Amino acid sequence: MSATTHVLAAAPSPAGPAVPATEHLHDGWSLRAVAGPVPAEIAGRTVPATVPGSTHTDLLDAGLIPDPYLDLNEKTLVWMHRTHWRYHTSFAARPAAPDERVDLVFEGLDTVATVELNGDVVARTANQHRSYRVDVRDLVAGHNDLAVTFAPALEHAEALEAEQGHLPRPYPHPFAYVRKMACSFGWDWGPDLQTAGIGKPVRLERWRTARLAQVRPLVTVDADGAGRAEVHVEIERSGLGADVPLIVTASVAGRQAEVTSEVTAQVTVPAGATTAVVTVVVPDVERWWPVGYGRATLHDLTVRLADADGASDPDAGLGTWRRRIGFRSVVLDRGVDQYGTAFTFVINDVPVFVKGANWIPDDHLLTRIDRARLDRRMRQALGANLNLLRVWGGGSYETEDFYDLADEHGLLVWQDFLFACAAYPEVDPIAAEIEAEARENVARLTPHASLVLWNGGNETLWGAADWGWSEHLQGRAWGLRYYTEVLPDIVAELDPTRPYSDNSPYSHGFTAGEKHPNDPDHGTHHEWQCWNTRDYAHYRDDIPRFCSEFGWQAPATWATLTRAVPVAALDKESESFLLHQKAEDGNGKLDRGLAPHLPVPADFEDWHWATSLNQARAVAFAIEHYRSWWPRTAGSIVWQLNDCWPVTSWAAIDSDERKKPLWYALRAASANRLVTVQPRGDELVAVFVNDTDVAGRSVVVAQRTGLDGVVLATVETIVQVPARGTATVPLPVDLVTPDDATRELLVVTASVGDGVVRGIHLFAPDKDVAYEADPFTTEVVQVAGGYRVDVSARSLVRDLALLADKVAPDAEVDDQLVTLLAGQSVSFTVRTAAQVDPAALTSPRVLRSANALVVAG
Repeated sequence: MSATTHVLAAAPSPAGPAVPATEHLHDGWSLRAVAGPVPAEIAGRTVPATVPGSTHTDLLDAGLIPDPYLDLNEKTLVWMHRTHWRYHTSFAARPAAPDERVDLVFEGLDTVATVELNGDVVARTANQHRSYRVDVRDLVAGHNDLAVTFAPALEHAEALEAEQGHLPRPYPHPFAYVRKMACSFGWDWGPDLQTAGIGKPVRLERWRTARLAQVRPLVTVDADGAGRAEVHVEIERSGLGADVPLIVTASVAGRQAEVTSEVTAQVTVPAGATTAVVTVVVPDVERWWPVGYGRATLHDLTVRLADADGASDPDAGLGTWRRRIGFRSVVLDRGVDQYGTAFTFVINDVPVFVKGANWIPDDHLLTRIDRARLDRRMRQALGANLNLLRVWGGGSYETEDFYDLADEHGLLVWQDFLFACAAYPEVDPIAAEIEAEARENVARLTPHASLVLWNGGNETLWGAADWGWSEHLQGRAWGLRYYTEVLPDIVAELDPTRPYSDNSPYSHGFTAGEKHPNDPDHGTHHEWQCWNTRDYAHYRDDIPRFCSEFGWQAPATWATLTRAVPVAALDKESESFLLHQKAEDGNGKLDRGLAPHLPVPADFEDWHWATSLNQARAVAFAIEHYRSWWPRTAGSIVWQLNDCWPVTSWAAIDSDERKKPLWYALRAASANRLVTVQPRGDELVAVFVNDTDVAGRSVVVAQRTGLDGVVLATVETIVQVPARGTATVPLPVDLVTPDDATRELLVVTASVGDGVVRGIHLFAPDKDVAYEADPFTTEVVQVAGGYRVDVSARSLVRDLALLADKVAPDAEVDDQLVTLLAGQSVSFTVRTAAQVDPAALTSPRVLRSANALVVAG
């Protein structure tokens, strides 16, 4: 244990209440294992610890464990599941003044912790999803020893389960019995590492008289266009001096405008009172809009607490709280119509089609996720033409950086409460922890304009209805009260400006026994039968009101995969590869999903490409179907945007931040303007989707051609396309009836202004199409920052993709999955700092297409 004593300097408070003196306790920490099945080479060792951090990251930094993401290392680290750990640091601090409170604040502890200061136990915690504040004014003096001991979350959960009884769950560990990130115990895309550590900042806060304990700005827009910030303030008084009146001042300043203005309001809080509401009204406010609808305008909100002596002196206040807010309205239309029950987001009175993705923690080792990484991921989401991220209930409440960036980028956020796929106990201690964490996080996130929905949890109502829970429960509670009473009551009390939904999926009327929770005609729907048991063509069987989960698997990109799995194990049945494929019968589902469309290659590298292509096609197929039914279908949220480690999964972006082919398919299928060929009854139609504010007159040309480009039939028509709407063009029978389904295709182009969009429809599955074996020529030119690869087609080239990461790990291509008609050309730009052999960029293993798979198959 280190004997070094660290002298602390006052520093500005992190986001949240600012106090006159904040002393960060991030230096001089050490870590050692104190109990459990610890390997001999680690037992008795004390290593430097980083705070915030985790036991895994500290042992990695010390070189004592291998990277858990590589090869079979996840299995070698199972001993950490049942190991007890102790963190320690020392610091110097002056004693508290007679009228001064000194609080020890932990923003987050993972998870089952005992906190000791100078030998006294000051806190015991068992919740990763909340913060802790302890009055230590009587303990802090001179030299101080601070220790945090972590017990295994698994053993804590097992003990509660033994006491209260088994509850149904999808995985072996009883994760519902501890308030810790559920996927920390493993998921069908994630490792079972069960982290522990001081995961968020820790500090001493010194304050006098009173402090801002909570600030909740409830932001709306009045009918006359004025922005209204109703700021609810909770105050903690020290109890160490006179109980005096206080003054709360709130100011809203313009942001992103040519002229900055400020509107201020003030209220007096009587002596003894601990709550206040101050309302700031901003006339003709510039609204916050989601991406694609306008500018995401933000305004600075400053809330200041003072007593009478400091009311007029900005430097003499008791505390200051700052955030950026956005003025916008949000309504969730759940009206009943001829199709069922709607689920449509209406932002600033404008219905929005959601083009979303589900979000999981971006690294299983959470403290490695910083603002820059989150910003890169959000920019990738925006680049894929997405407008919403759903923070899934098996992960964690994200950091302020996540929501700040979403506010800046205009990305809508759907926030799950942290429940996923299991029955949850409704008795203490879990019930009390759930209410505490929900109250804290609802209050914390109220400033964020991007947040548009609180959702009760993931697949818990569906589980209760369909997954055989009743025989296990035998009448015991399983969490229903959280979704129908506790959580909606908390939202109604603390954040009434946002809608709440009981679950995802959820059909309104389920709890009354009127509807199945996953009824596609009512509310939200999860479509997993296509992936699990059926072909992706069956996405068209339903027209859901809102599909909040659907998806298809594929491996990580080649560079990411080969970093994690040794070359000798590059086989889909190898132990190493299967450790990075967590889905039940995942490889079998990948093969069965390929079979109706493409040959199932025997060669692993070909199989890697084929499954990557099939993932992209399956998801694009679903999205085009859903978008073609707007406004009946009001959105889709693909599972999933990102990965937390290198794995075969449903993600569009792998854990090394590389874009899989799916990302490029998302970008195309979610473009603002789209033409797609869809069935309507026994006929085929072309649907023009226009997700812009500009209506237009479009010239639509539909042609049936041969693979060689010879035009066999043509139809031209003019259609009016409404703003934020769709237009359907019937296609004549002779146009859509091929003479030879294996050698013909349908091409539909639509022009609006200077833009042209195209949709392609094959009359036969790819595996039956008579593709040419050598349908294109190539040329490679070195350019500034990389290479340009020119491709010219002699015959139809389907889904051409340049897998640049196979040539250099840093290489990235600007486009993939490009279909070329005979006579067409495309230029790919590959950005890389590496000097590569130009021939490698056009080798058959790098420049891929559906054609080559079919010809080789």
